[in-house]
Amino acid sequence: MKAVVYQKPGSFVIEDRPMPTILQPGDAIVKLVWTTICGTDLHILQGHVPSCTPGRILGHEGVGIVVTVGAGVSGPRVGDRVLISCISACGMCAPCRKGMTSHCSTGGWILGNEIDGTQAEYVRVPHASFSLHILPASIPSDLAVTFSDILPTAYECGVLNAAMQPGSSLAIVGPGPIGLAALMLVQRLFGPSQVVVIGRGESRLRIAKSLGAAHTFSSREGLEEAVRAAIGVNGGAGYDAVIEAVGTKESFDLAQMLVGPGGTIASLGVFGSKCDLHLDRLWNRNICLRTRLVDAVSTPDLIKMAESQMVHPEVLISHRFSFEDMMQAYETFQAASQRDALKVVISVGAETSGVEDKKLGVSSWEHDILSKGP
Repeated sequence: MKAVVYQKPGSFVIEDRPMPTILQPGDAIVKLVWTTICGTDLHILQGHVPSCTPGRILGHEGVGIVVTVGAGVSGPRVGDRVLISCISACGMCAPCRKGMTSHCSTGGWILGNEIDGTQAEYVRVPHASFSLHILPASIPSDLAVTFSDILPTAYECGVLNAAMQPGSSLAIVGPGPIGLAALMLVQRLFGPSQVVVIGRGESRLRIAKSLGAAHTFSSREGLEEAVRAAIGVNGGAGYDAVIEAVGTKESFDLAQMLVGPGGTIASLGVFGSKCDLHLDRLWNRNICLRTRLVDAVSTPDLIKMAESQMVHPEVLISHRFSFEDMMQAYETFQAASQRDALKVVISVGAETSGVEDKKLGVSSWEHDILSKGP
């Protein structure tokens, strides 16, 4: 099969790799239909994730068709169209029972990190009973990819960790796919009194406005200027909640400058270097700083929200590519500001199991999309 393989920092190749096989009773083999590229994949290529070693197949998000299941798998069966969670969880160990599935003793974020991932034609998914979600017919496969990581990360690590309440004021640093997903969820679920978004990409800031941000500010003009303007539109006060969705020294500094007394910073960026915590300015302000690796425990609820039209993942997808154009997909995502890119999704294969020519319960609209290609 074809797969995207990490070679060394700054380099990956598309090459032929052996087909995955069942290694444990809880495994499933999934034939990919759609996959995508995550900012975390870029952090791997930058050498920021030492647990991912050269030779690893990248990717931890995707939608596909189950082709084989181990003897211990309950739920997903051969031929099912499934969402692959970015977190593999046994559901039984102590961290899983606490809801911290990202720290599962035999799982966590391992796909595309410690074991081969989803940027391939087939993938082995451990703990398939808990890590695969059978998709309803109403959600097209290309849109469903956003439920692997983006939407649960935005909800759990951003919205919930920021302790949002109805009427809270909110500043979002970083209008990328996750920052925009957090904005969409907050507007739908909490009715904030004020929302501002600060970032670099003008096209992304325009999308933030369309999703309900009252004000957007470019950090290109200087951090202090952006902060001064953002606080000015909030009556001269800092914000009740700040979602930091980038993972750089600059974005973390911005979050600390924006948070108000009694406020909460939810930092969900993947940091490749150390940052300063300015306690000289914050020690007496009663703030709360929270970090989190997504647990994806909210995925079933988010899928239900999409079924009821509460969330609209289509606004997060800007580009579609075929697997043969994976290099171009990476180039586009790496130059997101210049290419006006948000999430890029990649078509991998047809919507059949590869085991039998089985008609799936998906909408005619989705079959039309798949027949036309990306």
